[in-house]
Amino acid sequence: MACLVLAKLASVSLPLVLKDIVDALDTSQNAILVLPVALLLSYGLIRLASSLFGELRDLVFAKVLQRAIRRIAIKVFQHLHKLALSFHLERQTGGVSRDIERGSRGISFLLNFTLFNILPTLLEIGLIAVILFVNYEPAFAIITLATVSIYITLTLVITEWRLKFRRTMNEMDSQANTKAIDSLLNYETVKYFGNEEFESQRYDSNMSVWEKAAIQSQNSLSLLNMVQGTVITIGVTSLLFLASKGIVDEQLTLGDFVLINAYLLQLFIPLNFLGFVYREIKNSLTDMEKMFSLLDKNLEIQDNENAKELHVADGCVRFEKVNFSYNPERQILFDIDFEIPAGHTVAVVGTSGSGKSTLARLLFRFYDADQGRILINDQDIRDVTQHSLRRNIGIVPQDTVLFNDTIYYNIAYAKPDAERDEIFQAAKLAHIHDFIESLPDGYDTTVGERGLKLSGGEKQRVAIARTILKNPRILVFDEATSALDSRSERAIQTALTEVSANHTTLVIAHRLSTITSANQILVMEHGRIIERGTHQTLLAMQSHYTRMWQLQQEQKKHIDDNANIIT
Repeated sequence: MACLVLAKLASVSLPLVLKDIVDALDTSQNAILVLPVALLLSYGLIRLASSLFGELRDLVFAKVLQRAIRRIAIKVFQHLHKLALSFHLERQTGGVSRDIERGSRGISFLLNFTLFNILPTLLEIGLIAVILFVNYEPAFAIITLATVSIYITLTLVITEWRLKFRRTMNEMDSQANTKAIDSLLNYETVKYFGNEEFESQRYDSNMSVWEKAAIQSQNSLSLLNMVQGTVITIGVTSLLFLASKGIVDEQLTLGDFVLINAYLLQLFIPLNFLGFVYREIKNSLTDMEKMFSLLDKNLEIQDNENAKELHVADGCVRFEKVNFSYNPERQILFDIDFEIPAGHTVAVVGTSGSGKSTLARLLFRFYDADQGRILINDQDIRDVTQHSLRRNIGIVPQDTVLFNDTIYYNIAYAKPDAERDEIFQAAKLAHIHDFIESLPDGYDTTVGERGLKLSGGEKQRVAIARTILKNPRILVFDEATSALDSRSERAIQTALTEVSANHTTLVIAHRLSTITSANQILVMEHGRIIERGTHQTLLAMQSHYTRMWQLQQEQKKHIDDNANIIT
């Protein structure tokens, strides 16, 4: 700020020295011409000071500007990761990405131009008005201030009117980007159904609205520029007319005329730029609206003020009378009550939509139960930190999504500081090490976006290796083999059995053949536990579980018979 003020003081002083130089060289004022060396040197030094302090200002502020952008970017990034799963299930990735990108650019523009254009220009207007008022007729200062006031008022009014076009452009830009990203992520589906033209039309429908808003925005900008140019022209012409009249009346010197003209150039050129700056600042604020709206989204799941670290000990897990609904109109779980003793395996089976996977989401505290509580070693998970809770639970999900990086990176993600030998050992235990070594790039093989370059079984083994490396006390297998063929399922199931030995394990299963050795099996229907017991106990009950088992056995026999016929 000191550099900014000094630069402006030097800038405003230049026309004063220039006036003295012109008057010293005016033959009508001086009979003998003498080179005004001191004035010329002063003029050079002041101009140097104006430039020097301006550059020093930028030099000092660079760190402030870039750090501000970095801090807000990381704040938004961290906040997005803190938001509940419900937000991420509904978000549009492409739109959110574009909102953050525009918002970050807007911060840079806002800080730079507010401090270095608006404030200096207002300071300069004030100083020039004072100089004109003190040294010349009041009319000079009055015309200057009136011109500036009319200019600023019209700029504000028209710019506010234009903002609706900018908002429409931003909205359509985000929607178009969302559709583009979504279409590219589902590239194979688009190809399967031959819908390239359909996707292009969806994308273009947003871009056509954007185009219309962009044209309206540009037309309104041209109107604003014409209005600003007219106001400035009238003001400048009026002041020069007054100055010329003063010279004719011998009340002013040529130096005064040069000074007034220099001030006009010095004032109205940045003032004209001020109109652009204000427009861009308003645009930047509009661009930043959506990014900051992300920060305004409430954190549905937060640590309590007195939250403590989870002491997992032997890892006993207990659900006590848990009721839950994603929205009030439809309850998902009703009075869920069961315990997984330390080192035991409890399996949950049931039809699709019965609430099985919701149990895992509640255990990880992606959501909080509406009623009841979930305990780990008699500690309510709402009373411990989310980080310590999730650090002690490992999961192998049904649909393993990998980062678009190397296999090594994806396994190491569970423990980024792990030694290379630990990564290899985890891969060996997951029975995927030999496969990785057979690849041309080995562990440095890139898996593609969402891991699409790997098969389902390979991705599952990477997920198992990652969980082994994490080495949590509590394990969750969420239908980890349901999407695999029989051969892959048997291999993965063997690996899962080895991993879960001596761990507290919750298995959410579709295929009953994979959980026959579980210590307890819970059968769920419409969000309730309707049966519980071991595999043999449930079969002896000749009820719901038995029917599920018989149906799957018939399906398996049918598949085996078909396979034999083909053979």
